[in-house]
Amino acid sequence: MANTVYQLPESITRLAKEERQLFDRLFSVDAAQVKMEIPPSMYAYCEKFFGSVEAVLRQRPVKVTNKITLDTAIFNALRSRRPQSYNTSALDDLMEAERKFDPFANPLEGTSADNFDRIYGEYSLTASNVAKFDTWHSVVIFNEYNPLKFGPDEVVDYLMTARAWAEEVQEQDDKARYFFFLWNCLFRAGASVMHGHAQMTVSRQQHYGKVERMRRDSLEYARQNRRGFFNDMVQIHRLLGLTATPADRVVAFANLTPVAEREIWLISDLWSPELGLALYHALSYYKSVGAVAFNVGALVPPIGPTPGKEDWGDFPVILRLVDRGDPQARSSDIGALNLFGAVPVVNDPFEVARGFQKYLQTVATPTQA
Repeated sequence: MANTVYQLPESITRLAKEERQLFDRLFSVDAAQVKMEIPPSMYAYCEKFFGSVEAVLRQRPVKVTNKITLDTAIFNALRSRRPQSYNTSALDDLMEAERKFDPFANPLEGTSADNFDRIYGEYSLTASNVAKFDTWHSVVIFNEYNPLKFGPDEVVDYLMTARAWAEEVQEQDDKARYFFFLWNCLFRAGASVMHGHAQMTVSRQQHYGKVERMRRDSLEYARQNRRGFFNDMVQIHRLLGLTATPADRVVAFANLTPVAEREIWLISDLWSPELGLALYHALSYYKSVGAVAFNVGALVPPIGPTPGKEDWGDFPVILRLVDRGDPQARSSDIGALNLFGAVPVVNDPFEVARGFQKYLQTVATPTQA
C-alpha cells in the first residue's frame, strides 16, 4: 500500500475490487504534474529553497476529496517543511510572563459558577464562562497552570468532568441536549488564557452546523449504500494503513482529508475513561513531534431525547485533533483557501499515522489496529 499520500493515485489501482469500490465511494483523488517555465534568473532561488530546478518543474500536487463530507485536502511535497520544532525556552518564558495575569489562578474567587454551582474533578473544576457563545457555556479549569503538563489521569478527568457538567445541564434544562467539548491549547490555537483549560457547551435547538452536517451526510450515505459511513471510514483508513488502537474500544486514524495539520480522529461507542486515555496518547504523540499548539473538538450524539424524528443512526463519539503549528509563528496557518475552498496541507497523513503507531509501540497497553 502507499507509503505516502503522493503515491496514493497509483496505490489505489492495486486495491482488490471490493476495496477499490469502498475507496471510490468515499474519496476521489486527482494528481497531475504542473506546467511552468522557470527563467535562469530563478535557478539559484529554486536550488536554495527547493533543492533543484528539476524538483520545481516535476512537482505534482495531490488533491483528495471526501465525497460524502466534501472535505478537500491538497498536498504538495514541494511545500513540505522540515520536522516542526519550537523554541522551548521562549515558550517557557511566555508562560511565566502570562502567569502574572492568570484569571484562573484562584478560580473560586476569580471565576463565576453556574446556577447549580460547580462540578469538581480530581484535577479540575468547572466555571461558568462570562462571555458566552451559547446559553450553556462553561470551562473546565485545570488544577495545573501549564497547559502542556498532563498525564493520562488528568486528561481522563478533564473529559469526564466536562461530561458530568453537561449531564447536570441536561437535568436543569431538558431542552439542552447537544453537548460539545473543545480544547484550544496555547494562543496560536485560539486560547485566550494560558492557564490550562477546556470548554464545553450544550445547545438547545440543534447541534452545531458542522456536527449536524455530518449527521445528515452519514444518514444519506447509509440510505444510498446500506452501509455505515463511520464504519466504512474506519475500514478504508485501515486498509490504507492509517489506523491505530490507542485504548480499548477506541480506534484512531490519520484523516485522509485533514481540516488542518496532522488531523487524527478518535472514534468510540461512548464517552469514557478509555476515550480520555486515547486522547492522552494522541496528544502525547503530538508533543513528541513539537505539535504543542493544538485543537480538540468532540462530535457526539445528543445527551438527551431529541424532538421529532431526528435520527442519529450509528453516529459514534468522535474526537478530532489538529496541530496548529509553531506557537510563536507570526504568520497565520489559515488563509482564504482554507476558509472558502480547500485545505493546503504540509504533513502527509501516512507519515502522521506511522508516527502515531511508532509512538504507541513505546507504551504498554495500546496496539496497532
